Amino acid sequence: MSRAQRKKDHIEHALNIGQSGLTGFSDISFVHQSLPNTSLDDINIHTKIGELFISSPIYINAMTGGGGEHTLQINRNLTEVAKHAGIPIAVGSQMAAIKDAEEKKTFEIVRKYNPNGIVFGNLGSEATVDQAKAAVDMIEADALQIHLNVLQELTMPEGDRSFVGALHRIENIVQSIDVPVIVKETGYGISKETAELLSGTGISAIDVGGFGGTNFSSIENARRNRSLPFFENWGIPTAASIVEAAQQSIPVLSSGGIRDSESILKSLVLGAKAVGLSGFFLKILMDDGQTALLEEISCMLDELKMMMCALGANQVQELQQVPIVISGSTYHWLKVRGLSPEQYSTRIPPRH
Repeated sequence: MSRAQRKKDHIEHALNIGQSGLTGFSDISFVHQSLPNTSLDDINIHTKIGELFISSPIYINAMTGGGGEHTLQINRNLTEVAKHAGIPIAVGSQMAAIKDAEEKKTFEIVRKYNPNGIVFGNLGSEATVDQAKAAVDMIEADALQIHLNVLQELTMPEGDRSFVGALHRIENIVQSIDVPVIVKETGYGISKETAELLSGTGISAIDVGGFGGTNFSSIENARRNRSLPFFENWGIPTAASIVEAAQQSIPVLSSGGIRDSESILKSLVLGAKAVGLSGFFLKILMDDGQTALLEEISCMLDELKMMMCALGANQVQELQQVPIVISGSTYHWLKVRGLSPEQYSTRIPPRH
């Protein structure tokens, strides 16, 4: 099967399989503040990803490209939404275009239709320095995502079987390109051990890509003659993974099963700087079109401001002072991992 056909298959299976929603965010409860001393007009949702300043904590995360006209049209539509919403957008893995020049246009369309926007390139951890430079140049990327997808590759019939040297390759790329590097998982979460290893590479951010969103093991199992069902429930739920990754000083981004403004807010309260959505946005785009997706993003941003106002946080960074109660399986996960979930309950809310 060609790489382009596989990309189209991934889109179809992702839409059909959907998301499990087992992100852990239902275990997070806000401690209500009856005297927040805030005004909705004063809420500022600007945030920062490394050295990149963005107008809101929402971005369109990596989805596709390299699948011919079908993925070109998806990327064009997503790009136009990102441009009008004023939010960053990431492309899918550009390795398809590096290996087949005919597929470059499916990625270049993003910069063509969003010349002044923030755009993230994307490659896997198998990439070389030259390939990373080519990916950045292809779309004049403002940052480069390097995705980690060991379980997807192992489940994929034609996937990689060796992951030796990935950390060294990431470090070489960081030292050799002129834009920030973001390391992201693809649905299985980042552990505190992985975050510690990444902390020595000089990357600018970690996107946890937690469990609970698009399940690539399920997608690849649908393409196998004999499935590997044990990989379908393998991973760190997004809520727990944010806390795991935040043990290091590297900025953390949240993604993986985010489908509403409440999960966005909870991500930020747990320690994320920004939140990426992919499968949820793709579903709206394919079912209802660009206008509906733009309206959804606008509603999410309005709702985020209202919840920040209720919690007494005028700025995104103040959300990490907000007290929350963590319960259920997320509490248990963090407790047995030595991550002290109780500390989040005793935080002092912002005072103005």
